[in-house]
Amino acid sequence: IKGFEDFTGKSQKFEDYLGKGKWLIVMVWASDCHICNREAHQYVDFHMIHSDTDASVLGISLDGENRKKEAVGFIKKHSVDFPNLIAESSTVMALYQNSTGQGFAGTPTFLIYSPKGELKAAQAGAVPPELIEDFIKKNSTEKVVKNN
Repeated sequence: IKGFEDFTGKSQKFEDYLGKGKWLIVMVWASDCHICNREAHQYVDFHMIHSDTDASVLGISLDGENRKKEAVGFIKKHSVDFPNLIAESSTVMALYQNSTGQGFAGTPTFLIYSPKGELKAAQAGAVPPELIEDFIKKNSTEKVVKNN
């Protein structure tokens, strides 16, 4: 799907972030979303804990070009250090609908992709990072081999 940019203004393909051998947690947010503002730090922490091992976070702002300044403010305010893309809300809604077959409900919305890039879960509203960690544990195909 076209229409995504990073915050330097460079065009990006959403698909390029999928299937990198790690779980990808996509957080769709808006700078004026109260829940997004209240919980952003949890996903910054999640990314810091997991990005070197099993999962990473990708933020997608649906603030679009007209609210890019506010989106940049959100990233600075919450010290968001995971990658973020920005697009018009219609582009983000199309991504969600194409991925899930459902209508977009609002922000925040989470999409969880497997290490192979397959959509495994979609959830509108706040999702505690612990639930995401549990989901990853339950759905990971790698079995831990214990030496006795």
